[in-house]
Amino acid sequence: MPRIVVFFLLLTFGFAHSQELNCTVTVNTQKLANANQQVFKTLETSLSEFVNKTSWTNKVFKQNEKINCSMYITLSSNDSDQFSGTIQVQSSRLVYNSTYASPVFNFNDKDFNFRYTEFESLIFNPAEFESNLVSVVSFYAYVILGMDADSFVPMAGDSYLDIAQNISNVAQQSGYKGWSQSDGNQNRYYLINDLVSPTYTEVRQSLYTYHSGLDLMSNDLKGAKEKIKMSLLNLGKLNAVKPNAFLTRVFFDAKSDEIASIFSGGPSISITDLVDVLNKTSPLNSSKWALIKY
Repeated sequence: MPRIVVFFLLLTFGFAHSQELNCTVTVNTQKLANANQQVFKTLETSLSEFVNKTSWTNKVFKQNEKINCSMYITLSSNDSDQFSGTIQVQSSRLVYNSTYASPVFNFNDKDFNFRYTEFESLIFNPAEFESNLVSVVSFYAYVILGMDADSFVPMAGDSYLDIAQNISNVAQQSGYKGWSQSDGNQNRYYLINDLVSPTYTEVRQSLYTYHSGLDLMSNDLKGAKEKIKMSLLNLGKLNAVKPNAFLTRVFFDAKSDEIASIFSGGPSISITDLVDVLNKTSPLNSSKWALIKY
């Protein structure tokens, strides 16, 4: 049974909540000299338990319905209990009636700075800033939940993305980099503000249309490709108004390889207009679009 059906059944019957994410957390310390590996093993274990055992929603996900995701942390510097580096966050969801996991979100956050003392408790409080470590990880947990929900029902991720925005707003007072619009134009601030902005609704709508096309593939491969094509042409319309939009780039960071693969085999459809739109909308991936077969 597709997860979205289970989602509505659980709303109806009001079951108790449980954990929603199946997340692999990795802490890479290769760039640190003389690192105390035990501290980082503890950090990795604590983060994994925090992400996977926290109940982020009041919904119930069975084990096979949990969202598969990963957080890959690369630390570049360490001074006592202060750490800095990057965090690569990825998520995927199964295509209906298949074992194929389609990437939904792929984002490299280059402003990940935090304080950590071994064995400290990691507790999420949506109303208060506890630590940047907790805030960043919790923020991405809700972005993952929001985008996953959007892929099943149009704009179904609103409530999760609202929580992510609240985390961002509360964290701005901390002074940590990445939460403010003054910290650059490709950070957490812009990611969440664009996701909830009506200006970029088309990106979230296209995510749904794209995945509804993928979910058709087991029954109607040609119709599925036409639907996926439609979602990408809609992104092209947004690009005509908002060229090189950050959120459009986030979409293609997750989807570019998959798109090239989808339109390079199987039953043929007219794609001349699609390739033209892809090259205009995501020119950084032009080498991949060149692989698409006419």
